Amino acid sequence: MDGAKLELKRVGDIEGSFRVARYQRGYRWGTHEVDCLLNDIWESEGQDYNLQPVVIKRDSDDKWELVDGQQRLTTLYLIFMFMQREQLQNAVAPYSIMYDTRPDSETYLQNPVAERSDANIDFFHIYHAYKRIQTWFDSHGTRRQHVANKFYGYLFDTVRVIWYEAPSDLDSTTLFTRLNIGKIPLTDAELFKALLLSHNRDHTSNTDRRHEIAAQWDHIERDLQNPEIWAFVADDAVVESPTRITLLLDTVVGGPRGLARPPFHTFDSLREKVGRNGAETVWNEVVELHALVLGWYESRDYYHKVGYLVAVGQRFSDLVSVASGKARSEFDALLDGRISNTINLTPSEVSELNYELDPEKCRRLLLLMNVETVRRMKYSGERYSFRIHRSQVWSLEHIHAQHAESLTKEEQWKEWLELHRVALDGLPLKDDDERQKLIVRIEEVGHSIKRQTFQELARDIAAAFTRVDSSPAAASHPMHAVSNLALLKSGHNSALSNAVFEVKRRRILELDKKGEYIPICTRQVFLKYYTNAGAQQVHFWSTQDREDYLDAILSPDAGVRAYLKPEEPES
Repeated sequence: MDGAKLELKRVGDIEGSFRVARYQRGYRWGTHEVDCLLNDIWESEGQDYNLQPVVIKRDSDDKWELVDGQQRLTTLYLIFMFMQREQLQNAVAPYSIMYDTRPDSETYLQNPVAERSDANIDFFHIYHAYKRIQTWFDSHGTRRQHVANKFYGYLFDTVRVIWYEAPSDLDSTTLFTRLNIGKIPLTDAELFKALLLSHNRDHTSNTDRRHEIAAQWDHIERDLQNPEIWAFVADDAVVESPTRITLLLDTVVGGPRGLARPPFHTFDSLREKVGRNGAETVWNEVVELHALVLGWYESRDYYHKVGYLVAVGQRFSDLVSVASGKARSEFDALLDGRISNTINLTPSEVSELNYELDPEKCRRLLLLMNVETVRRMKYSGERYSFRIHRSQVWSLEHIHAQHAESLTKEEQWKEWLELHRVALDGLPLKDDDERQKLIVRIEEVGHSIKRQTFQELARDIAAAFTRVDSSPAAASHPMHAVSNLALLKSGHNSALSNAVFEVKRRRILELDKKGEYIPICTRQVFLKYYTNAGAQQVHFWSTQDREDYLDAILSPDAGVRAYLKPEEPES
């Protein structure tokens, strides 16, 4: 907003008369909110601490319309009032608050007595907030005066509000609605934008430059709103951020992440950087980061490598730090090293990888195989879609499930039997009588089925879809080995998850025909891309299939091999 003014103001320096307009409800904070404010200020222990923004519009020289922040300013007023009335401090709040809809609330705020607390809903909340403040100070017992002294000092020395003076021509009701729909406050990004655009507001020669910065801002935000661009760089800390440029601002600032990041840390840090280096210098850092994101996105190699690392939990800001000041070859090597560390496996350890022992490494290995398979398709424009990857919950599925013990409900048993009944029709068996007997047994189940009946029938059906192999190689491919795992979209269909290869193969073909996204390696597994032509058995997942699949995982052509660590020499 071109006419906005922004600064940090110590609570003790807030002066003037504040008017709460008719479009707002009155004071409504309860015990929890009052306690949070008191505890947050006290626990700041004299360190710089920013409260939520106070948004105001000027009525006259020392009079303001209080657009947002009524609850905080009222509670702070009551804290000042309590300390003065209890003779813990001498001064009351250096400001006043009046209400368009209930003028006598201003008087009651100065003397919140029990006798009038039930007169209306505003008085009720004001009185109980005051009593809660009293309880909080009283809880410190003999240290109450000491606590009050320090608390009072914090309000004048280190506790600040983000003071946001909105443009005078902006409609107050519209601004209030925008700030409060869904309880969304001003964000670091919105605050920094206002600071950036108002930094040189008194210099008319910079007017065009401010318009240029505003246009750049919108352009950057529009680029980052592209779901494919956003998905490959947005880590979990910012992926739900409504303002995408926040990712770049947080990266410029650095510092703690997630819950450890203090409120408005990014804005406060940017404000200090602007003070030290100038607004233009700080803004150029953001523009350069935007160019870096687009450069990585346009590069097939960087798109897939950075996207994979972010998908497994690494931070965009950390990758930016890795890239800083590095030649391309050096950055490439560092990226590859980071990818290698995410799986931390040797070829022999891949062969021994087991879902029950290390599901996360299995998941990362197969994700990397899918990403690398697409990245290495030199003559294709296809990219691994991190947008779809983020929008779905992915699970490790057994390619061929030989058991159905995890199914515990009758409806699950019936669905499992129906899925396998359909698949039995197309199953090539040497003895057709075997097929017919199984079909009859399924049909005889009827409307009710017992656990033991299902388990016995499921065992026999699974046996019909399983090629018995007593060779030494079969022992090295147990059910939970990586050679029997693939990435699939997680669903609630536990019957399908516990199905044999043929049932899943049919489902994959059905989904593929509908155009649903199936990871490339999962599709190739069920279409037998990895199995040698001489060993093709379309309806079964044999030991040879598993051997060939594992060979493909370890093959340099799949790309995973480049990230495996060398075998340790035998001692």
